[in-house]
Amino acid sequence: MTGAAGKVGTLLRPRLAREGRTLRLSDLHPVEPGPGEEWVAADLADPAAVAGAMKDVDAVLHLGGQSRERPWADIVRANIEGMHVLMEAARDEGVEHLVLMGSHHAAGYHTRPAGGADLPDYAFPRPDTYYGVSKVVMEALGSLYHDRFGMNVTVIRLGTCNEASADTRGLATWISPDDLTRLVEAGLTAPGYHVVWGVSDNTRRWWSLEEAKAIGYVSRDDSEAQAAALIAEQGEPDLSEPLHDRAGGVFTLNELGGIW
Repeated sequence: MTGAAGKVGTLLRPRLAREGRTLRLSDLHPVEPGPGEEWVAADLADPAAVAGAMKDVDAVLHLGGQSRERPWADIVRANIEGMHVLMEAARDEGVEHLVLMGSHHAAGYHTRPAGGADLPDYAFPRPDTYYGVSKVVMEALGSLYHDRFGMNVTVIRLGTCNEASADTRGLATWISPDDLTRLVEAGLTAPGYHVVWGVSDNTRRWWSLEEAKAIGYVSRDDSEAQAAALIAEQGEPDLSEPLHDRAGGVFTLNELGGIW
């Protein structure tokens, strides 16, 4: 598991623990390994370090890299060059299954389809940020390494993963940590190449789950249990606003964070 020190890694580590399974954790930031875990420090841009971390690995869950919008050079080093280093190390080690944590920001400018339909699986990339562009590259590299080298790759266009949704937008985009664990487990054994939306089967969901279900994902959680409290605090969401109408939400607005 790369990026083990991050939010998603912290949520998934105890949920991925299994009898007989060893989780090898990697990050730039130290992590105290627990039972059934190993720790290896590795910078994704360092081929030798990544190759060492990859030694004797059976499968990869890639969470590492820059997780927020940054200047282009930072994104390229962490998320694009680092992605290539990871894929090469996995190929050299003979790793057959990889789950790559992508993002809905790879398709952030897509809007809600008319008539209440879901945004399809494999919706053409429409990135909303440099970060989103790097996740499109992740999808492309995953496809290349599957087609050229026969590696089994699942890319998750991750929605909003927290113990509970913090806002009304999340009523549509939320995925519970337990559901994300189920989706990761499905991806770790899925043959072929897949791009799946990382979302729970929420009542207000508008991203397709068909491809995720095809690889064995079964969502057991729904954000609707959180809806009454969030709507009482924040009001019923206006689905015509970019926050709720675009996959990327606020990241589709100009001058985000002073980056542009």
